Amino acid sequence: MRRQFALPEDDVDALDAWGLVWETAVIDGVQWLFLTDFPVPDGFNVSRVTLAVRIIPGYPAAALDMLYVLPAIVRADGKAIPALTLTSIEGRTFQQWSRHYTAEHPWRPDVDNVSSHLRAGEEWFRKALR
Repeated sequence: MRRQFALPEDDVDALDAWGLVWETAVIDGVQWLFLTDFPVPDGFNVSRVTLAVRIIPGYPAAALDMLYVLPAIVRADGKAIPALTLTSIEGRTFQQWSRHYTAEHPWRPDVDNVSSHLRAGEEWFRKALR
């Protein structure tokens, strides 16, 4: 597993506590966190994905944004999921989930981290099934 940049210690501890296989990579000057076999809720065409999180400059004070999923997922019932696009990361086509923190649900620099972003992502997946 690549460890091309260091995450904050609390992120490492959280990822390890979740039991996730993860790596960090710098691709074209962008820092990425990749999580292997990330579970998605029942109701999609697959049960596990590779999940990517772009670690932006200024993190953890700066908000993380979006999730990137490989393979692309669709609802098992065929209904559309809004705000999805495709993006290439390291020659692989990921599905970009365009989801953002809002004034109603802001990023909290002293509270939020990779773990809370992943929990938000789990909620985004569940919401897509409603």
